[in-house]
Amino acid sequence: MRKLAVVVLVAALALGYLGYTWLNDPLQMASDSVDLSVEPGSSPREVALQVQQAGVSVNPTLLYWLFRLSGEARQIKAGSYELERGTNPRNILSKLVRGEEALRSVTLVEGWNLRQVREALLKADQLKPVTADLRPEELMQQVGKPGLAAEGRFFPDTYTYAKGSTDLAVLQRAARAMDKKLEAAWAQRSPQSPLKTPEEALTLASIVEKETGRASDRPEIAAVFSNRLRIGMRLQTDPTVIYGLGPLFDGNLRRSDLLADTPWNTYVRPGLPPTPIAMPGRGALLAAVQPAHSKALYFVARGDGTSQFSATLDEHNRAVNKYQRGQK
Repeated sequence: MRKLAVVVLVAALALGYLGYTWLNDPLQMASDSVDLSVEPGSSPREVALQVQQAGVSVNPTLLYWLFRLSGEARQIKAGSYELERGTNPRNILSKLVRGEEALRSVTLVEGWNLRQVREALLKADQLKPVTADLRPEELMQQVGKPGLAAEGRFFPDTYTYAKGSTDLAVLQRAARAMDKKLEAAWAQRSPQSPLKTPEEALTLASIVEKETGRASDRPEIAAVFSNRLRIGMRLQTDPTVIYGLGPLFDGNLRRSDLLADTPWNTYVRPGLPPTPIAMPGRGALLAAVQPAHSKALYFVARGDGTSQFSATLDEHNRAVNKYQRGQK
């Protein structure tokens, strides 16, 4: 009996050692990393088989029993995962239970227009372009905001997503983010603001975003446009003209362009343009609703990223001569 007990003990120790070794030894893979997609509703046995089918050299039956005996089989989460060379069964279980999906990211930049946003989404890694062929109005229907202009409606930020996600999902998040930022900014608007609706604030913020060379100038630039709106003076801002020209703009803004009558030409049409012209960030949104206390009606670029502000046309002309024409 004593000999039998010793044999059983040795066998148990050997099995325990083998089990420990199997749990912690790196698994062989078909490549440096493999993609694993766990579909919603997959059973632990199906997940174990999916790991093998993804390119991991593992016995799916042993992996299934690891899931079961761990007591965590019901906690395995659906999603897209990346298993890297050197991983072991214990790591795989931990990753699946924690839901550590393989994430990618795409950055939407402040001041971008809708065309640039869609180009970035098309180039984004492992992002399905389900909206690529949609017209802007169709896109907004899919986003859940029918009737609203698509331009400027997405908040510029970096968005992470699981491999295989759609560009629509990213845009829906960006639209919700813009809603929240715009609502928060509108709640902080100055009582003296000439803006009547959050939509007007969004449009003005987009102009401020495009006109600003240095972030600290945003409130002052917003003040210039707010002052002009208040007295009925045309905004006369080049970025709106360029936006209205669309693909016709060749990088050189001509005098004839300033006279071209498009809905976005603020040289020939009063008030704000009918839609935003780009995506404003939080700073531009706040500047639009909280402009600086200033009497300025004009500004000109100094050439170093900042602007010179003037309250009268004579002051402005002198600033133009100094900073644009090099005259003293």
